[in-house]
Amino acid sequence: MKLVECVPNFSEGRRPEIVDAIRAAIAAVPSVHMLDVSSDASHNRSVITFVASVEHAADAAYAGIAKARDLIDLTVHTGEHPRLGATDVVPFIPLEGATMDDCIALARRLADRVGRELQIPVYLYERAATRPDRENLADIRRGEFEGLRSEIGTNPARDPDFGPRQIHPTAGAVVIGARPFLVAYNVYLGPASNLGVAKDVAKAVRGSSGGLRYVKGLGLEVDGQAQVSMNLVDIEKTPLYRAFDVVKMEAEARGVSPTWSEIVGLVPERALFETAARHIQLREFSPDLVLERKVRTAVTGGVSLSGFVSSVASSTPTPGGGSVSAHVGALAAALAQMVAGLTVGRKKYAAVDAEMKQIALDAADVGNQLAALVEADAQAYTAVSSAYKLPKEPDDAAVRRSEAITEALLGASRVPLDTARACARVAELAATVAVKGNTNAVSDAGVAALLAEAACRGAAYNVRINIAALEDKSRGASLAAEATDLVARTGMFAAQAIAAVEAAI
Repeated sequence: MKLVECVPNFSEGRRPEIVDAIRAAIAAVPSVHMLDVSSDASHNRSVITFVASVEHAADAAYAGIAKARDLIDLTVHTGEHPRLGATDVVPFIPLEGATMDDCIALARRLADRVGRELQIPVYLYERAATRPDRENLADIRRGEFEGLRSEIGTNPARDPDFGPRQIHPTAGAVVIGARPFLVAYNVYLGPASNLGVAKDVAKAVRGSSGGLRYVKGLGLEVDGQAQVSMNLVDIEKTPLYRAFDVVKMEAEARGVSPTWSEIVGLVPERALFETAARHIQLREFSPDLVLERKVRTAVTGGVSLSGFVSSVASSTPTPGGGSVSAHVGALAAALAQMVAGLTVGRKKYAAVDAEMKQIALDAADVGNQLAALVEADAQAYTAVSSAYKLPKEPDDAAVRRSEAITEALLGASRVPLDTARACARVAELAATVAVKGNTNAVSDAGVAALLAEAACRGAAYNVRINIAALEDKSRGASLAAEATDLVARTGMFAAQAIAAVEAAI
């Protein structure tokens, strides 16, 4: 299942019954898991965090927007936080199995529906933006509800992406988008008398004023205290601890020290791990040192299928085609094992019972080999990348670099060759169960054979491309030749399986 996080912000933080009604509307949609509801009376704003499948996330967000339209009137709304609408902003964030493209598609689909059915103008922002001047939420929200009310319909620059060219009389407008994980983080600087300092610090820290590029900040008075309110829009580029350090430095330069800080909503555990490690000056800290993470990995058996798909879809080069080929081969082996298991113990197939039991064991074994090759292929690529980064000077360093690249490329050829060998074996097993196994599952055997053939061919591509990168290609000629032979052999077994499927159906 592809999961996305959605964090809609509503312009109501003083009437809990209104917030509860919006929350209930969202929670009533199938597959929704409510994670957090945070309300702030000074800001007069609530942030609801939920997770849902890609199929239902937009419906859940729509339910919240519709309920907020009916219950919140911006003409009488007051609060510290800037706002454009009853539902002010609705971001989608990719989680396990989902990609940013999934979230962009969700944002645009939701925006179209809100504009048509609720008659609320919609602006797209961040990764879903259709124009560069709308990527930044602050630029869209400039002037707030009152400013937009006077400009929309007369100033073409304020035309919405979806919906009517006029403000909704009570619900205003809504900004919908897709973005990476954002952390809402506030640092307090003592009593309200320090508000001027908070505003100066916010200006110094926010990217739009020349501070930290991935930080948005405001100086506010909240509950009688001076607050630097920040959104950390990319915690990989600007970690939580860096934002705090800069706020602390700028505040102390003005004679004020931070008193405490808070996180609004949820935060990835890695952000807190990084902050803790920096504070106590841990060297070479890794989240793998955390006991609970090790336990989760052991209990769940490692990365989930949707997590693997998500990692493939990311912009990092690993896992790539070699890892995917090994994974597909493992799926093929699992199917062959399944068909063998459906044959064992059936009176009709008593003559092949012993053979099917052995095939089930062999398929499980080769499947485990292929599962291990998923990670091995990624590690092989990393070794190649590291070799290319070695220094080219002086001459002896260049020689060592050249030798390291050659060995890394040969290693990166041997791993997918092992994958191709394993896939050829899977294809052979699939052909056997297709011909001799339970005919009710013959199509599954056919799928196993087709997957094994595709995985073998993909692995062979990886062998050949690494051999092609060698200065002396003769050193890998035998590997490339074997890969070609394995593809042909796998194709032969796949043809046998296909013939058995066609004969049966």
